Order: sequence, then C-alpha cells, then structure tokens
Amino acid sequence: MAAELHPRSGKLIGLSNSNRTARRNQPVQEFNHGLVLSKEPLKDRDVFTVRIDKKVNSWSGSIEIGVTALDPAALDFPSSATGLKGGSWIVSGCSVLRDGRSVLEEYGRDLDQLAEGDRVGIQRNSRGELHLWVNGQDCGTAASGLPPKLWAVVDLYGKCTQVTVVSCEPPPACAERETVEQDEEDEEEEEEVVVCGTREDTGITALINVAAMNGLVNGPELCCSHSRPDKFPNNLEPETLTEHQLFDVFNNAIVSFYRSEDGAGSESSSRNERGSSSGGTTANSDSGSTGGGGGGGGDGGSANNSPAGNGGTGPAALTGGMTTNDALLFHEKCGTLIKLSNNNKTAERRRPLDEFNNGVVMTNRPLRHNEMFEIRIDKLVDKWSGSIEIGVTTHNPNNLDYPATMTNLRSTIMMSGCGILTNGKGTRREYCEFSLDELQEGDHIGLMRKASGALHFYINGIDQVAAAQTPGVVYGVVDLYGMAVKVTIVHNHNHSDRLRRNNAIMRALSPDVGRPRPPLTLTPDAEAPDRLLFHPNCGQKAAIISDGRTALRPSAIDDFNHGVVLSNRPLRSNEVFQVRIDKMVDKWAGSIEIGVTTHNPAYLQLPSTMTNLRSTWMMTGNGVMHNGTTILDEYGHNLDRLKAGDTVGVVRKEDGSLHFFVNGVPQGPAAWNVPPSVYAVVDLYGQAAQATIMDDMDLPPLPEDTSDGPTALSPGSPCSIAGATSTSDLRFHTLHGNNAVITNGGRTALRQNSRSEFNDAIVISNCLRDGELFEIVIQKMVDRWSGSIEAGVTAIRPEELEFPNTMTDIDYDTWMLGTAIMQDGNTMRNNYGCDLDSLTTGSRIGMMRTATGDLHYYINGVDQGVACSGLPSVFAVVDLYGQCVQVSITSSSGPLDNSLCTSNVTENSFPIHYPVAHRFHSKHGKNVVLLGEGWQAIRVGGYSHGIVFSAKELKTDELFEVRIDVVDDQWSGSLHIGLTTLAPPDLPSCPLSGLSPSLPQLRTKVTWVLSGNEVRRNGALQRQNYGCSLDRLTVGNRVGVKRCSDDTMHIFIDGEDMGPAATAVAKNVYAVLDLYGKITAVCIVSSSLTEDAESVKAPSLSSDSCSEGEEDSSPSEPCPLVPTVMTFLENHGKNIQLTNQSLSAARVSSYNQGLLVTAQPLARQQLFQFQIDRLNPSWTSSLSLGVIGHAPDRLNFPSTACCLKRSTWLLQRDSVFHNSLKICENYGPNLDTCPEGTLLGLLVDANNALHLYVNGMDQGVAAQDIPSPCYPIIDLYGQCEQGYFSEDAKYNLCYCESCHKLRGDEAYYKRGEPPRDYALPFGWCRFALVTIVTNNVPAVGGESAETRCQGDMEKADMVDIKESVCWTPPPEVNPNKTCEYQALCSRFKDLLTLPIKTNCEASNALKKWHIAYHGTSVGALRRTLDHNQLLSGASSVFSVSPVKTEAPNDYSEPDENSAPGREVPRVRLSPTMRYSGLEIFAPKVFQDPRSHRCHQAQVGFQVCVRPGSYKVGPQTASQSEPLDPRFSNAEIEWITKEQGGTMLYGLLIRVE
Repeated sequence: MAAELHPRSGKLIGLSNSNRTARRNQPVQEFNHGLVLSKEPLKDRDVFTVRIDKKVNSWSGSIEIGVTALDPAALDFPSSATGLKGGSWIVSGCSVLRDGRSVLEEYGRDLDQLAEGDRVGIQRNSRGELHLWVNGQDCGTAASGLPPKLWAVVDLYGKCTQVTVVSCEPPPACAERETVEQDEEDEEEEEEVVVCGTREDTGITALINVAAMNGLVNGPELCCSHSRPDKFPNNLEPETLTEHQLFDVFNNAIVSFYRSEDGAGSESSSRNERGSSSGGTTANSDSGSTGGGGGGGGDGGSANNSPAGNGGTGPAALTGGMTTNDALLFHEKCGTLIKLSNNNKTAERRRPLDEFNNGVVMTNRPLRHNEMFEIRIDKLVDKWSGSIEIGVTTHNPNNLDYPATMTNLRSTIMMSGCGILTNGKGTRREYCEFSLDELQEGDHIGLMRKASGALHFYINGIDQVAAAQTPGVVYGVVDLYGMAVKVTIVHNHNHSDRLRRNNAIMRALSPDVGRPRPPLTLTPDAEAPDRLLFHPNCGQKAAIISDGRTALRPSAIDDFNHGVVLSNRPLRSNEVFQVRIDKMVDKWAGSIEIGVTTHNPAYLQLPSTMTNLRSTWMMTGNGVMHNGTTILDEYGHNLDRLKAGDTVGVVRKEDGSLHFFVNGVPQGPAAWNVPPSVYAVVDLYGQAAQATIMDDMDLPPLPEDTSDGPTALSPGSPCSIAGATSTSDLRFHTLHGNNAVITNGGRTALRQNSRSEFNDAIVISNCLRDGELFEIVIQKMVDRWSGSIEAGVTAIRPEELEFPNTMTDIDYDTWMLGTAIMQDGNTMRNNYGCDLDSLTTGSRIGMMRTATGDLHYYINGVDQGVACSGLPSVFAVVDLYGQCVQVSITSSSGPLDNSLCTSNVTENSFPIHYPVAHRFHSKHGKNVVLLGEGWQAIRVGGYSHGIVFSAKELKTDELFEVRIDVVDDQWSGSLHIGLTTLAPPDLPSCPLSGLSPSLPQLRTKVTWVLSGNEVRRNGALQRQNYGCSLDRLTVGNRVGVKRCSDDTMHIFIDGEDMGPAATAVAKNVYAVLDLYGKITAVCIVSSSLTEDAESVKAPSLSSDSCSEGEEDSSPSEPCPLVPTVMTFLENHGKNIQLTNQSLSAARVSSYNQGLLVTAQPLARQQLFQFQIDRLNPSWTSSLSLGVIGHAPDRLNFPSTACCLKRSTWLLQRDSVFHNSLKICENYGPNLDTCPEGTLLGLLVDANNALHLYVNGMDQGVAAQDIPSPCYPIIDLYGQCEQGYFSEDAKYNLCYCESCHKLRGDEAYYKRGEPPRDYALPFGWCRFALVTIVTNNVPAVGGESAETRCQGDMEKADMVDIKESVCWTPPPEVNPNKTCEYQALCSRFKDLLTLPIKTNCEASNALKKWHIAYHGTSVGALRRTLDHNQLLSGASSVFSVSPVKTEAPNDYSEPDENSAPGREVPRVRLSPTMRYSGLEIFAPKVFQDPRSHRCHQAQVGFQVCVRPGSYKVGPQTASQSEPLDPRFSNAEIEWITKEQGGTMLYGLLIRVE
C-alpha cells in the first residue's frame, strides 16, 4: 500500500509533498476541519504511521488517529474525527471511541501529550483487532471485531497543525512478539497483586477492626489517610502507619460524633452502616436492589461488622487503590463525553471548549442513610453559562440511557443554580443563598439522604437544610454541565476535607463565633450602636472586615465592579461620612464612587454599580449623577486621580443640599432637595480595591506632633530591648505540627527531614499581650523548595487547633503573612510592605497586636505599618514552610513602650532599600569574558557559547536590563534573553562543560527564552510574532527581562514593555542572556529594586547607569512599533485637565499652557485622530498639532508648542514647522478655521513621512525623516478649548439621509460565513465598540471607488474588511464640513457618561460572524457596557426571557449549543433595526447642551453573532404589518442562548 493521503480531505487541509504532508490552514484561528484519510484501504498488519511536524499552543486537544469503513471518495467530511459514523474507531487522547461513543477510557499513551517529532501509527491485525503504535511501540489492543476494509484516519485537531506520512508497512516481527509476551506478563502480575493483597499485619488489622466495629472509621479509608498526599507513595505498608492510623482513628471519631444529627438511634444505625461498609462481604457495586455492601440496601445495617475472610482483611483492604467494591465511586457507565480516572473517583468532560453537556455521571451503588456523597470541583471553564448540577435519582445506571442533562428526567431531584428541580420542574426556586453557578475551583458540594428520607445539600461543608423527601433507594448524580469540567469524589479520609469539617465544627461549638465583636473604639460603649459602619449586605464581589469599618474587593485583580457597600444606618443631617482609600490596583479604568441613596441596604439587591439606581446621588469621576443621569459635568476633584491614602466624604446638610469632600476639602453643593433618610454609598469600582471609614480617632497627627510619633521609638532600638528579656516569657507551645521539633527550652523550632518534607511544621506561641512583640530570627534555610516562612496570628487556642499542612488552610480567626496578607485563607491585601519569601538567613520577623487591635509586622526592627485591624486576643503562629527550616525567638521579644503600642503608625512606613547594581554570575559560556567587576560581558570567539546569567535570582517585578555595546555584522542571529530555573552555582566550575552552545538549546532546567520574535519554553514554541524582533537590535539598544507578580515574563526594549511573553513562570529564576551571532558585547544598565511595593512605577526609559547622552541617543536601526490603543500622558500643560480615562482633554483657563502628548509612541502606518469638541470665539488662533521625536516623560512643557525646539514637527495654521522654524507654507487647510467636530489625524508612513488627515482626507506629505519612536503632540491654543482622542472615531458612521446617500450606501449587505443578509440602520448613528487594527494606509485622494468602500463597514464586507481606513470624501466636498446630526448624537452619548471601552479584534474573525441588532433602553446601557456583552434581565425591546420547555406555540426548539429543556435566558436579535428599533420604550428626553433644545433619543446595539449560535424565528412583538421588505415577519427574529456567542460591535443612537 502506498504511504499517501487521499486527495479529498477536510476543508482547512492543504496537501503537499506528493500528498504525504498535510497542514491545517489558519491554525491559530481554527482548531478543527483537519481530517485526512489514507489513499487506499489498510492491509492486515500494515501500520499507517505519521510524524507530528508542527504544533501550536492556542488550543486544547491534539492529534487523533483511527480507522473508518467509510470510503473517502464519497465521504462528507465532518469537522472532527469523532463525528465519523458508520463503522469508525478513533483514538482520542487516551480514549477509544466507536462512532463517536466511548468504548475504552484508559488506553495507551495520551496523544495530547505527544510532541513535535513523535510518530503515531494505526494497525488492523489479521485477527481484526485495532492497535495503536507510538514511536515504534505497540500500545496493545484498542478494539476488536473490525471489518476487513478500513481506511486510516488522521485528524489534525487542536494543537496538531501538520503531519507527514512516514510509512505504511508491517512492524518488525520482534516488536509484535514483545507485545504478546508483555501482555502475558501483565496478566501474571495482576494475579500476583491479588495474592499479595491478602498479606496482613495483625496489630494494625486489629486496630482497624476495633474502630470499624465501633462505627468510627472505615478500614480501607484509614489506610489512605495522611496529611501529605503529595509526598507519600501510593502504596503504604501497614508497619509505617501505626502513628498516623492512631491519629486518624480518633480524629475521625470526633468528626463522626459531631456529625451525628439524628439522635442516638440514628447514630447507632450510622455506626453499623460504617462498620458494614468496611467489610468486603458480598458487595456489588452495580446492584440497585442490594444497595451495595452487606448492609441490605444500606437500611439498618448488617449485624456482621467484621471484615470477611483471611482474618478480617479483604483482598483490597490494604493495597494500592485503598478501595473495595463497597466504596462510593462513579459508575463505569456514564455520559458520552465523560472520562473516568483515579479509580473512578474523578470524572472529566472531554472537549469542554466545544461541548457543554453529555456530562452526566452517577454513583456505582445507591446511597446509604446518612452517607455523605461529596465532590470537589477541580476544573471550570468560562465559555458557557450554567455550571455543575448535583442530585439523586431512582434510576439504576446499568439500565439508564443517559440523557444530555439530568434536569428533565423523571424520578430525579437535582440542585441547579440556587434552586431545586424535581422531575424537571422547579419546586424550590430559592433553596439556598449559594448558587452552584458561582462556585469556584476547589469548592465542595455534597448531599446526604437522612434516615427520615430528607435530602440535604452541603456547600463547602455547610448544611443547606432539607430540600425534599426521597425514596428509599437513590443513586447520586452529578451533571458536568456548562462551566463545570472536572470533579472528584471526596471521602472522609481526605485530610483537607476533614480539616475543613473540623474547623466548621469548632466554629459551630464556639460560643463567640458568629457573634459580632464590640467595635474597638475610644468612644463610650453607649455610643457604639450609633457608630457609622458598613452594612453586612454588600456587593457580590465585596467583603466587610474589621467589624464593619473596612470594605474591600478581595478579587480586585479579576473583577472591576460588584463592589457596592452601604452604611449600616441613615446619615444624620450635617453628619460627614468619610472613607480612606486603603488599596488600589492599576489594572482597570475608573475608581471609587461615593454618594447617598434612599434604599435600605437590608432589603436592596445590590447592582454591579450604583450610578443607574433610582433615588441615588453619586459622585463619579469629576461629575455627579442622579438616577443614572449626569446632573453636573465638571464638579470638583476627579476621583479617578485619587491614590491610596486619599479620603473622600459626603454630607447631607439640613437644607437638603448634598456636598462632597476630597481629602477634607469641600467641593461645593452637588445636589439639592435630597430627602432626609439617606444611606451613604461607596462603590469600590475599577482601581479602588479597599476603603476604611474614617472616625475622629483616625485623623493623622499634626505636623508639629510628629516628633512623638512612631519614629521616636523603634522595636529594634536599644530602649525597646532593655528590660525585655527579664519580663518576656514567650515560648513555643508544646503542641505543633507533625514535622516540627521544639528545642532550647521552647525558644527554637525546626522542621525535621527538611530535604524531604516541606510543610506540616507549624509552631504556635503562648498568648500575646497587648503591645507585646513576638520576634524570631531565621537561622537556617534550604534551597530545595519554593516558598518560605509564613508568620501571623490566630485566635484559636493551641489545644483546640488541629494543625493543618499549612496555616493558610485554616478558614477562621487566622491572619497570616507570606507574600500577601491573608485572613482565613483568603487574600485581603497584596501590596503590604514586605514579602517574607525574600528574607534570608539572619533576617528578623516580629509581630505585635496593639491595644487597639491592630496587627503590625516588623522586619529587622522596622515597623511595616498596620497589616489589619480589629483583632481579638491572639497567639503568634510561625509556619516553617518550604525553604525556611529553623527559627529562634530573639531577646527583643517582649512588651514594647506604650507610646509605640498606641501610636498612629501609617501604612507607608516601609523598609528602604538602596540601589545595588546588577552583576553577571561567574559561571558562563566558554567563549565569554567578564569585565568591570562583572557588569560587562564580551564574547571573544566564535558565534556561540555566549550564555551568561544574573548573579542572583530576580525578585518579583525586578528588571534586569543590558545595553548592546558591540555588534559584529559578519554573523547572523542576535541576542537571546529570558529566564531560567537553572541555578548557576550548581554548574561545574569549568566553563567548558555543562552549558549548551546557545540559549534555545538550554533544557536541563525549565527555561523561557525570546529568540528573534519567538518565545520558547525548553525549546518548545510558545508564541510567535512577539514584540519587536531581537534580530533588529543594534548598538545602543537596551533589552531587559522581568518576572512580574502575576507569574509572567515581560521583555523590555529600550524601556518599553512588550507585554507578557510567557505565563506560569516559576518563582526562583535567574535572568539569562546569550551573546549569540552578531551581538558580541553587552553591559548591565539596571539595578536591584530601590522602592517599596506601593511606589513601584513603570520602567524608566533610562537607567541609573546610563548617561544623559546615552538616554537621548536614538538607535541607528530602531525596532518597528506595533499599533496600540492611544491615551494622553498625565504629564501635560498646567492648564490641561484630562477626563474619560485620559482620552479627552480640556483647557480650563487662559489661552495657552495647553500642551498635551500621547503616552504611547505612534507606530508606523497607525492613524492618530483628534476631534475638536469645543471652540471659544473670545480668542484668536486655534490648535496646532504634530509629533516629537523624544520621550515625553520628563518634558517641561512651555506655554505654546512653537517654543519646542528639539526634535519637533508642528502643523500650525497652514504651515509646517520643524524645531520652531517654518519649512513649508500653504499646506492643507488653515487649522484656525476648523469648526467644532472637525476630525484631525496624523500618520507616519513606511517611508518615515508625516501626513495630516482632515475628516479622513489625506493632505499629503508634511515632513520627511520622522524618527522612530515619535509621539503625537497637540496644543489646545486660543479658540480650541476642548477635544478628545478616540481610536474608534474613524469607525463611527452616521446613517442619516445625507450621509448614507453621500457614501452611496445600499440598503442591505451580507456578512459572515455562510453569508447572511442584514439591513443598514438608516436614521441612526453608530459609535464603534470594536476596533479592527490593521496595517492598511489611507489612500491619497478621494475618487477611487475602492477607497470609498474602505471606510464604510458595509462596503468593506463586499470585498474585504479594511475598516482601519476612514472614508474619504470626494474632492468637491468641503473636508472641514461635519454632520450636525452625528454631532448631536455624539453630544447625547457624552451626556450619558458611559464607560465605553473599545476592544481590538482581528478583522478575519469578525468577517466570519453575522451582523444583527438589539434594541434596548437608556437605563440598561451602563450595565451592558460594564459587562461588555448582552445580559439577561436587561431592559430591552425584546425582554430577555427564559426558554419555556412546554410552550406549544412559542419558539422552543433547542439551540445547537444549549441544553434542551433547560431554563436558560435567551437574547433576541434582528437583522434589521426596523424591528429592533420599535418604540416600545418611552424615548429618553434630553436637552442639547449646545442649542438648549429638547430632543428625544433611542438607543440600541449593533452586534456580531457567531454563526451557528442562534436560531431564526418569528417576531414576538405582535406586529401585523410587514416591518422590513427584505425579511418576512416569520424569520425576522434571531434567538441565541450561548454565552460568548455575541459581541457588541457598535452603539446605535437615534435622535428626533
């Protein structure tokens, strides 16, 4: 048989090399349609072998291979191999599928793990068996009974993008013989394992039997219990478990005792059942009648509590799996997409990004009375809506034909979301406060059928009370639906599960838990109830701590809204409510918002933001909003500019006026006639992550009082130490973790076996007094592990604490510091002043709780400030984790001076670090020589062997940067740079060995490297086209590498961050460079971090080691810049005020001092546009604009742009100036005559020529030889007082009658694959929400038909999407003329103050989607734009309604990507605005701020819809007349339920 592929293949396949090589086109955009078949049927024993040539990391899944009886000549190729029917066997991952259904779950090698160069083959032998071959090795029989005529199938799926057929011939005879012999050996080993399983230890077995007969614990479960599952082997010998078994027996007895809820009778029954389950009598995991075990259906329990046979030990009692047939596992029969593993304890849904259902699993036997069936969520994906569902059913899994979902099945009770579904009907809509759709990875869900028949659900161990009555025999059911991908059954022997439940027991039994502590205050107790605090009912992403004084968003890095908090009582007249911003993140736009509302927080369902809520007044940015409408545009200080430590406040005065305060300064009246009973509101939005209510006692000391402040006495000073040793009785407690040892009279703690154990070494002190410092010194560390010491305090007494593996596992009354401040296991503060992982041997760590309940940390005697507040009496805790092995209590421990204990220590008193220049390590490549004390490296021979390392590990966010000094052009290739876990001290002393010739070949340890513009990890390609290519570097260029706090690697070129190059980078890494090819010499120009974590700024364009001349020098061959979204720089003229996330600028006084410049450089071929928004006729002249060729960070702005005389090109009036000298006259229109609404643009083309654009028309070349990088500069001078830059301005289109006729628009166009009609929104104005960034250059001139089409989205669809180019008007049209209707719509949009953030999308992706429209109301805009997608519950022309499962006349056909019969909110769209723009809502009335005339406005969205994610249906708006001549009323409505199936493309506004 010829080793060739059939010429017919999947639609994305390209064949080459005589049909021996197949490549999937568009591998980054598409993951399927890559099916190929062999040219001829397979012969018996022939192995059809292919080699994996290329893989990408954009997708999950990889190559699939198999056979099919379908003739490729007549085959209708499906999208993937698993879609083949009619006799097809496919190996996918490590599973075997027949006609799309799984027949074998665990088979052979996992194909997803194969790398480039690996070979995989498929064979049908003479016995009709299917065999898989991987790299020449037979994986055994995958299937049998195959027909004789079969074609080989290869699916280039997911990561696999190219394969080549290497052979199709029988394997060597020896290979087949080895396979047969190996199969026989495996059978013999299985028999030996069974025999060995009967071995017993009489002492251990007796102990297990005693515990089992008393109902305390299952024997098999006990053998698996240990506290370090990652460090113990799978098979544990009984002799080594004596101590652990004793420990677990009694702990499980405690758990069993406290969990008994049904009285003595139930407790006895439960014990009998547990004793029965430990036996191995006649368990039948598949029997629905017996109920498994000897318990007779689990109802009452068997009298025989002793294990069966061999003295009480069953065959599997003490062997590897630690499971018996009686263990609660998943049944082998399951949903079609389910893959079982881990001895059927783990279930995972395959292809979670492609499929959302068919993930049902059931237990292998019925549930017993009072038996907990609990699972842990291991993996979620965020593509789908809906998530895991759990419940019970009477159906026997052996006889059940599994449905796609379980919710509609009879005799089934399921918990879905926060409700209960019985037989598919919602019986309890609001069963509990938890929603299963909001659970995260690691959360636990459980259920238990009580002896009374009541079904209880448990969320993270918390009982949600009885849900329903159930029959006597039920099976547990889990539906891995939507976001839920993988779960694992959690048994009682799981250590973390036991710990969590024990902690819950402790909380339940503690008389103080759950009761609010009295607030720590200096005021009398009688006034405490009237104190202003935050109400406990807060936004879903917010949390209240410190007894109601502090509010925070714990996941501020992941979420930007849902952080609304309210005061606990109404404000009194003239009562100031003031908060201090404690913490900010710089990821988001926008910041804190503050105001008042009439809503009582106890009954309010808090929205994502408060600005649109009725009866609410909010200060947001520098405006004031009432009921979602802006009532003051320019009011007071801009809240978006506040920093951590600033304060904001609000007060309602007796006359009903509302006033705001910023840093104690009143901003004036903001509103009037505010009702008296209003609650204070704080919205922790965007950057604002934490705020604390300010009381009188929180005011900082006056400047003249600082002499008696915290610096007067330091814990490290001799005064604080004097007398401390005589009074201090601090010791480590005798109770501690299993691996900890206490010596030296209780003053020293160490972790034993530090090279093999890294945790379970917690030590605790006796109770700390107020103002008492507990200080330790690190005496010993090892470099084997990652992570290090953690220190903190806990309110749990040592006698009541069950010591976990790490202290952060405790979820109540515990505060710990490692790399961040954590409370009860959750991060509450990230940017505290110190990182304990950075400490070394000899460092001192101290903890002190002040008399006011504040926790302070001290590093080497320096107070790090308040870590958290409101602490009760606590014990000091030290976790000897990871690298930290031994600590001792210092003599400084003890009471401190009272002045320090009550002093007002600020949170910014961080340690000061002095700059230390980086150095290269002495270990390096053999051709490298180090000079200048290790700061300069030179390659003295050849073109390779030039690897150098940093002398020390890089700290988090520490930049290691070098400058290129010498380039030798006789070589090709260039510098390589990256990070490595290879420690240079571990290399051999001789530089001639131990290092590879080049950095991409360094694979002894994990290494991330940038080579050219490709990012590789241990040689495997991770990313292409990253940033500027290193091959373009020349003398003077600077290159740096940084490992950021989010575990990403960033590369810097000449100080500019190229963005994340790699993710999941290890913590202990060294910078590594390769002086390769033409780069022969570099020198270090960076230093170690010199500032605290809160003051770290963006990397400077120069370093301390560079001279001014080096900083200003421009490289001879600069790297090309990538087009980016532009914003204005915060450094600007003194009369400039920036708003709208630095996209808008206004001159607030005088006629000059209005210079502003962009923060990002202007890339070649990128069009920068600025629109004139307001002119003041009181002045003469107007704006000027141009570019500067140097970084603007340190630029001292003169009064006007014409005073700039260094590397400046300026367009002023109708002239061009260079360094204040006129070089051209009569260029373009006179800028002084441009009216309001004029759109001015700048572009530097590929020939370094500067162009001016006026309303999209190119005015030709203005200047030549523009340097790179260059920055656009604008001078708001004279008449021009306000304007804004928006990258999406060139995508805004007006569809008024004059504009669309001028463009020659047609009424209907087609879009998508397959094409589908849609109508233009005539009469509306579109404001872009998606920017398509390309490299197309606007054409010069205006008569070309193609040029006219480029700017118009609809005309672009007819040829190709090129919306980066604006429409160019014909020559006879005045370029300065603007559309008044578009300007009116734009002013209405500005009045709404919407958070419009333009998204950058790839043009080829949007071209494949269809266009539709969605009508909505003004009130729903903010919520929709906040989430950047159409949401359920938003007010729209088509109310977003749930699917009705039994509506005979309504459209209820199940969608392609949604579950049938499920109540899932759906969104209705239409291909025409004549339907979506129906005036169902009362139009919004507004007053034009310019003409002061009143208008009515409507809004809607233009939406991109993914093909296949929606269904076409009839109109539901009760319209009898035809609405659009192109679309009938029977197909004018599109319905979609798929999350992520729509994308907001444009905001539509119509004004009348």
